[in-house]
Amino acid sequence: MYTVPDLTGRHAVVTGANSGTGEEIARRLADAGAHVVMAVRTVAKGERARDEILARHPHAALDVRRVDLADLASVAAFADGLVADGTPLDLLVNNAGVMAPPSRMETADGFELQMGSNFLGPFALTVRLLPLLLAAGSPRVATMGSGAAGFGRIDFDDLQWKSRTYSSSRSYAQSKLADMIMIRELARTAEERGWPLLSAGAHPGFTRTNLQTSGASLGDGRRSLGTALLTKLHFLPSQEPEQGAEPLLYAATSPEAVAAGYYGPGGRFGLVGPTTTARMPRRAYDTEVGARLWAEAERLTGVALPVHAV
Repeated sequence: MYTVPDLTGRHAVVTGANSGTGEEIARRLADAGAHVVMAVRTVAKGERARDEILARHPHAALDVRRVDLADLASVAAFADGLVADGTPLDLLVNNAGVMAPPSRMETADGFELQMGSNFLGPFALTVRLLPLLLAAGSPRVATMGSGAAGFGRIDFDDLQWKSRTYSSSRSYAQSKLADMIMIRELARTAEERGWPLLSAGAHPGFTRTNLQTSGASLGDGRRSLGTALLTKLHFLPSQEPEQGAEPLLYAATSPEAVAAGYYGPGGRFGLVGPTTTARMPRRAYDTEVGARLWAEAERLTGVALPVHAV
C-alpha cells in the first residue's frame, strides 16, 4: 500500500471525487492533511462521498464544489470561484472522465462527449487554474490516463467524430491519448518557462469502478460492443479502487515522481499490483502532434496559457 506523504497545509482539487478512484484519492489526500476540494458534477453525490470520508476521518478538510467538464461555462465558473478565493493550489488531480457511451453524444459546447469531457474540459480547467498553481511553492498536475490510449490516434481532420462512423472505443482511446499528450506538453512548457510545476500521469490498470458502466447508461442506454466485452472479461485480473487509485496518487504526491512521468500497476499484464513506472504510447511522444493538439485545444476552448507566471 502506497503511503501518501504528509500534506498538512496543502490545497488540492480532485475531479470526479464522488466515487471510484476519485473518492479514494480525495480520502487519502485529506487523511494526509491536505484541504481537498471535491470537484463533482452532481453535488448531492459529492456530499454523500464527503460524508462517507468524514465518517472514517472526522478531521478531514473537504469542500464539495460543482464542475461539469462537459460544459466550458461550468469549468470557467468553478475556476473563477477558486481564483476569487485566492488560495494557492498545490495539486490538481484530473481524474474524472466518461467512457464508451452507446452512441455519439455532444457536450454543451458541441464537442464529442468523450473528447470534450476527458480532454478539452480538463485542459481548460488546468490552464484556468495555472495562476493558482504557480502561486504555490511546488505545484503538481496529475492526470489520469488509460491503457486504451495505445489504440488511439489524433485525427485533426475529425477530432469530434462528425464525418466518420462513430466508434465509442476508438473515440475514448483518442481522448485518453490526448490526455497523455497534455501531460507531456504541460511538462515541456513548465521546463521552457522555468515554472516549478510538475506534470505527471498514471493509469489505473483494470480497476472495478462505475467508469465502464456509467457511460454505457447515457443516451438510449444501449451498451457499445467495447463496453459489453469489458463486462465479460472476468478472467482478467482486476482490483478495487483502493489499489487502482495508487498510481495517480503516486504521480500526485510521491517525491520520486518526475516531470512527464507515467505510472501504473506493476503486476499481471500491467492491470493490477503495486505502482511502477509505465510507458506511454509511442504517439504520445510526437512533439509536432503535441504542439498542434495544444494549439487546437486553445482554439476550441478559448483558454490560453498565461503570458507571465504569477
